[in-house]
Amino acid sequence: MRAFLLRLAARLPPSARQHVTPARITTLTQFLMFGSVGAVGFLFDTATVYSLRRSLGLYGAGVVAYIVAATVTWLLNRLWTFRGGSTGPAHQQWARFLAVNLLGFVLNRGTYALLVTFVALCAAQPVYAVGAGAIAGMFLNFNLSRAIVFR
Repeated sequence: MRAFLLRLAARLPPSARQHVTPARITTLTQFLMFGSVGAVGFLFDTATVYSLRRSLGLYGAGVVAYIVAATVTWLLNRLWTFRGGSTGPAHQQWARFLAVNLLGFVLNRGTYALLVTFVALCAAQPVYAVGAGAIAGMFLNFNLSRAIVFR
């Protein structure tokens, strides 16, 4: 992906090309990988909500689904997106990932809770609320993960 972005940058006009630095390409590559991992997390999140909503309700299922999705995304980000920043015991990094992403959790599940509470379509089809929540927390989670968890 990095090589593709570098080739694409070489085709930009000179005035735009000067803003495309190797560090920015690296960040963009990581962000795209983080987003791909997030898409996998979205699938786990949604599947968990749908499988648990009858037994735990939408709010309980949402909390459990977040923990499942966060664990899956932490593991995939550790193995792929930030593979060079995977130092220390895995359980400590997992706990740090969950801790630093609490603000992202508030954005993610706050959006989810608001939507399933006030939008009938989201209560009937929670996939929309799950997706909106994931997008709401994604940018903050990327920056926190990059700066604190996988440095």
